Amino acid sequence: MTEPPRLVPPRTLLVALAHPDDEVGVVAAIASQVARGDRVVLMWLTRGEATDAYGSLSIEEVAARRDALAARVGALLGIETLFLDFSDTAVQAGHEAAARVARILTEIRPDGVLTWGDAWVRGMRHPDHQATGRIVRDAITLARIRRAVEPNPPHRDAAPVFTYRGLHSTLPAVGIDAEPWLDQIFAVADIYHEELQFPDRRWLENRLRAIGARWGLGWAEEFDAWETEGGLVESLLPARQAGLDTHPERLDPDSAAPD
Repeated sequence: MTEPPRLVPPRTLLVALAHPDDEVGVVAAIASQVARGDRVVLMWLTRGEATDAYGSLSIEEVAARRDALAARVGALLGIETLFLDFSDTAVQAGHEAAARVARILTEIRPDGVLTWGDAWVRGMRHPDHQATGRIVRDAITLARIRRAVEPNPPHRDAAPVFTYRGLHSTLPAVGIDAEPWLDQIFAVADIYHEELQFPDRRWLENRLRAIGARWGLGWAEEFDAWETEGGLVESLLPARQAGLDTHPERLDPDSAAPD
């Protein structure tokens, strides 16, 4: 008798960024994960309320407008969205911020995290982007430590990190063919461009084509793989293990997790 195929439980990808519109460069990564039947949570630390795009509107009015744009993006991509209450242009990495995010990670329980990395070029090196990446990466470790996230249970399952690829990065690169997801990519871009005049369509096309050329593709997105193998993939999860000599897990579930 033929055995039925083993069902693989859906995975959860957490995309944790600083501002609504930061996700313009990761839409293929999101859409390819959704196409697998996986869960994607898009989390922004701020509402991007410091933008000048709305002229004299108050901070509260700008935040509401950006909430509405983000909700449209979430509905378009078929994903969950979540805002935190960090202040735009004033995100600061540190223990308190990482602990706050760690508790959220224990609720979402991601199988992988996509966030900002270390970057050198204008735009990508925005202080909020740099701080967000540090906060989120630190939070992954704190989420494993029971005393750091009480009363929530710790999240100790593997959650490999992927980040926007920096110009001078020496980390392994992961590429995703963006061509199947161009409609979603440009639809997300159009939502933001209506009110923010960003991103410019030609800039986005040039970016996707330039990355694609590096992978022998017409259009692509690429990311740094901090803990997993590089290469061309259909989706970030399931991640390719890199064979790293990682810290062994403790067997006692009530002990503090290794850092």
